[in-house]
Amino acid sequence: MRCNVCLNCSRFLRVWADRYEDRLRFLVLGSATPNLVKQSSETLAGRISYHYLNGLGLDELPSDTFNHRWLRGGFPRAFLARINGLAETWLAGFVQTFLNRDIPSLGLNIPANTLRRFWTMLAHLHGNQWNAAEIGRSFSLSDTTVQRYLDFFCDALVMRQLRPWFANIGNDR
Repeated sequence: MRCNVCLNCSRFLRVWADRYEDRLRFLVLGSATPNLVKQSSETLAGRISYHYLNGLGLDELPSDTFNHRWLRGGFPRAFLARINGLAETWLAGFVQTFLNRDIPSLGLNIPANTLRRFWTMLAHLHGNQWNAAEIGRSFSLSDTTVQRYLDFFCDALVMRQLRPWFANIGNDR
């Protein structure tokens, strides 16, 4: 059976998932559309788990393609493009669609040009410490607003913020 996850389908899955004696499993594929996220969290809570798919990993590619992967990213369509121009066109289309359609559909109503500048600034910070106040000053926004922007990008799975590996909560000595 193939369909989009809708309220009726999630009710159906909930009933079948609760029948312990059947021990059925379902694989539901989908995107982060607001309806899917809302329905899965409300109607399948405790019955659903998520598996996030990353882009192409370095361990999946020949070792001599590291620079190629670094320049084109982990999206298969961009990585496998025959020429750089096709990869750049695909990536530009992805970014434009993501900023103009996907982010607003997730509830962040900010002009696409502002989001593009924000994304560009984040790209330049790659590998550095995050300072929301500093970025906020560049946009004349508060650090909490800028952090909310970053959270949207992380929730949409196009950005990953690495947390410190230890807690710096004070000196116990």
